[in-house]
Amino acid sequence: MRIKKILNNNTLIVNDKGVEKIVIGVGIGFQKKINDVVDKTKIEKIFVMEDKSEYEKFEEIVKSFPQEYVDIAENIIHYAEQKLNVELNPHIYIALTDHLAFAFERFKKGIIIQNKLLEEIRSLYFDEFKIGIWAKEYIKQKLSIEIPDDEIGFIALHIHTAKNNYRDITIAMDIATMIKDMTKIIETRLNIKIDEASISYQRLKTHFHFALKRMIKKERFCDIDAELFEIIKTKYKKAYSIAKDIQKHIENEYEYYMPDEELAYISLHIQRIINSA
Repeated sequence: MRIKKILNNNTLIVNDKGVEKIVIGVGIGFQKKINDVVDKTKIEKIFVMEDKSEYEKFEEIVKSFPQEYVDIAENIIHYAEQKLNVELNPHIYIALTDHLAFAFERFKKGIIIQNKLLEEIRSLYFDEFKIGIWAKEYIKQKLSIEIPDDEIGFIALHIHTAKNNYRDITIAMDIATMIKDMTKIIETRLNIKIDEASISYQRLKTHFHFALKRMIKKERFCDIDAELFEIIKTKYKKAYSIAKDIQKHIENEYEYYMPDEELAYISLHIQRIINSA
């Protein structure tokens, strides 16, 4: 394994038997030069980008921003992988570093971007949000900058995106937005304010969340007995009608299609909310 490019003292692009890789480790690039053999004892992280163009993007980010910004992003990613016990998609090294670097510059100018999905993110991506809370304290310690809770939500989105191997943060945002839309549709149709801490709502949200993930990944939905499906449609007409409204909204606004069979399960969850209203 030999050095191809030195991005900074802690980050290298290397050639490992003809495969281009990114290697991270404290001091791994210090006083090194191109074609030197990599000191494997200093390697903390090694990964391969799926798209060759991402090596150039990563190099640009590392060279464009202060070293401490890059180190902070890398340490947050490392902490997240330890806490979640999963290897995150390498694209997060580009996405999160880029996001944080611009966020830090905004904060210095007093510019705050509101995260309108904060509560949905806090609830849906609970483990990732806890990592964002840790990151807030870590950033304060390193930069004397106190990021707002809105930013915790954005960090959680980036981590969730990488955990699920989504290549685009908008997928995680779409899921949170669709759940927010679903809640609003139910509240409007029933003319109620849903208790989001209730067991019935939490079960609906969890079911809907996994249904949306299956839609996005184009995974197969569970079949339902045709006779049972007709019973649910007939017995819980209002709940089924609301589920149909949600189906149409998702298809029209986000171009995702939820099969009719799935509406039966959603209708049952909506009916529990109706019963407890």
